[in-house]
Amino acid sequence: MIARRGMLAAAGAAAFGGRALAQGSAWPERPFRWIVGYPPGGASDTFARLIAGQMAPRLGQNVVVENRPGGGAVVASEAVARSPADGQTWMHVDNGILVYNPALYSRLPYDPDRDFAGVGFIGLFPLYVVVRPDSPWADFGALLAASRTRAPTYGTPAVASPHHLAMELLKRRSGLAAEHVPYRGGPAAMQDLLAGNVDVVVIDTATGTPFIRDNRVRTLVALTEARTRLAPAVPTARELGHDAVAYGWQGMSVPAATPAPIVARLAEEMGRAMQSDAIAPRLRDLDIEYRPWGPAEFQAFVARENALWRPLIRELGIRLDS
Repeated sequence: MIARRGMLAAAGAAAFGGRALAQGSAWPERPFRWIVGYPPGGASDTFARLIAGQMAPRLGQNVVVENRPGGGAVVASEAVARSPADGQTWMHVDNGILVYNPALYSRLPYDPDRDFAGVGFIGLFPLYVVVRPDSPWADFGALLAASRTRAPTYGTPAVASPHHLAMELLKRRSGLAAEHVPYRGGPAAMQDLLAGNVDVVVIDTATGTPFIRDNRVRTLVALTEARTRLAPAVPTARELGHDAVAYGWQGMSVPAATPAPIVARLAEEMGRAMQSDAIAPRLRDLDIEYRPWGPAEFQAFVARENALWRPLIRELGIRLDS
């Protein structure tokens, strides 16, 4: 009986969503809320505001970006998961929120597999392994060989960040030895690298682009599917024989029971925004890899990420609530 009532409720919600869109005035009925689980000024906040600015005029309502930092974005994620499934509240999602957190926390107040439905994709943020320009390691092979004698230190923006987990994957696939040094953000890690306080840093394209482009660091390897526009002379780990591909990434989701017609409308407008003249050049400048994925493709991508990263996190024994 409970299952039947749930099915009827979902069918009713979908029908309501279809009617609202058909009528043109019932939805959206008020300004949208885009919840970001990180402080203002970072990449997540910046892209949420850029995309919101493009979507709002076409949807006919303002989009209010709300920053709710804290606890690996768990606070923000719970707030959206418990919001009405009417398409009015959006969640800025990433690797941590949808993939890592169930393996990092023994208890979560939300279930990303059950509570969220993907809407659209923002992009893949390439990750690079970099050293100082005067480093004794000219390439990744030299770093790998040297690590057998003395394990270098490597910095990342945080424990359990995409950067940290990417390096741990590379270590397992290549045999590299390296000791993790977590920082509070990518800029702090880069500052310590250039000061000589850490040997290696794993950096993403959003923070690392000016350093890489201006040759303020030596880039040893890209953890991407193919060589990048930013560093076309830098080989990928796969080219070097190490099957390690990893990105930071971002997207947008809504509560899972949101009616399909509303999800489709949001996905359409988000895709149009991502390819607009206001956003597409910004993505190219930062070498962020956009994919024009709809909701189903985004969900399939997340499922592939789950299959790779959750077992690795559990193998590493990383916990954020112990």
